[in-house]
Amino acid sequence: MLENLPVPDFSAAATGGSTFKLSGHAGKLLVIYFYPKDDTPGCTTEGAAFRDLHGEFQALGCSIFGVSRDSIASHEKFKAKMSFPFALLSDPDESVCNMFGVMKNKNMYGKQVRGVERSTFLIDGKGVVRREWRGVKVPGHAEEVLAAVKALGAPAA
Repeated sequence: MLENLPVPDFSAAATGGSTFKLSGHAGKLLVIYFYPKDDTPGCTTEGAAFRDLHGEFQALGCSIFGVSRDSIASHEKFKAKMSFPFALLSDPDESVCNMFGVMKNKNMYGKQVRGVERSTFLIDGKGVVRREWRGVKVPGHAEEVLAAVKALGAPAA
């Protein structure tokens, strides 16, 4: 459980040729969602839900970032295909995934594989995790996160 704990500063390569740095978003609400793989059915549906509600998150002063182990090249294709208005962060060495504890052993076709557990974190303006969702089921999830952002209110500067 990371709720009510500060997130250590981290950086990751982001789409658009930029680098995401947590400290660069001080004073702002952030939603960081971890997903297993670009351009797969569940991940596409989840990203589209955040895309469709992006304006409402922005109106509340909240930025969204998606994270997976895929390369920036893969992220750029996925982002363009889906018209995501938010950046995707590349974590090929799993350092960000490990910081948030989202790497899990999963069963795929009877084999144990290590992968990203679909998870979302709501971080306040002071860099503290206010809510976390693990083992996310996609339907209704983005709406639930939006409701949590509304409940949290304006970001603390």
